[in-house]
Amino acid sequence: MTVATTSFLIFAASQVGTPGPANMVLLGTGARFGFRAALPFVGGVILGKQLIIWPVGFGLLHLADQAPAVFTVLKYASAAYIFWLAWKIANTRLSRQQAEGNAPGFLAGLIVHPLNPKAWAMIIAGFTGFVAVGTPSFEATVTIALCLLFCQVILHPIWTFAGDRIAHAVEGRPVEKHLMWTLAGLTVASVLFVLFGGGTHP
Repeated sequence: MTVATTSFLIFAASQVGTPGPANMVLLGTGARFGFRAALPFVGGVILGKQLIIWPVGFGLLHLADQAPAVFTVLKYASAAYIFWLAWKIANTRLSRQQAEGNAPGFLAGLIVHPLNPKAWAMIIAGFTGFVAVGTPSFEATVTIALCLLFCQVILHPIWTFAGDRIAHAVEGRPVEKHLMWTLAGLTVASVLFVLFGGGTHP
């Protein structure tokens, strides 16, 4: 096969299912607003990854080689955005009766992955590590896109639901503050790992 589909599915599930910036944001959103209210946001997060996959599949990697400085700026701007989300998580409390504003919607979710360095690293690894040389761009991109979509549809709601269940367990208790700061800390740690430990570009 020109794309190692089974191997990539295993890789994708391991990446989508493990802690990272997007999953920490989903966990925090589910905790803050509840599973049902967070579903439009979850849908945006799921589809937002497609905004990376298709440009990468049709030549964005070549641009990265020609203009690496652009991608360096993008990498750190993305990290700054995720850090801001982490700060928001750290300073929210789980009393839904006193919630300020509505849950983030579809459009807010749509930009999470394009600004998530782990998502870029995962997708670039997919194209460089699981696609045979000479594979048509369309075939490779469709395969990568469908594999990741399949994993996200299953795993992203699980993270959001987990946040909802955790919130029910700790809402209004002293441990609540520590939980939200822990979620924020894990979000920051996951970004730092991608930037300096386990990531590639951008």
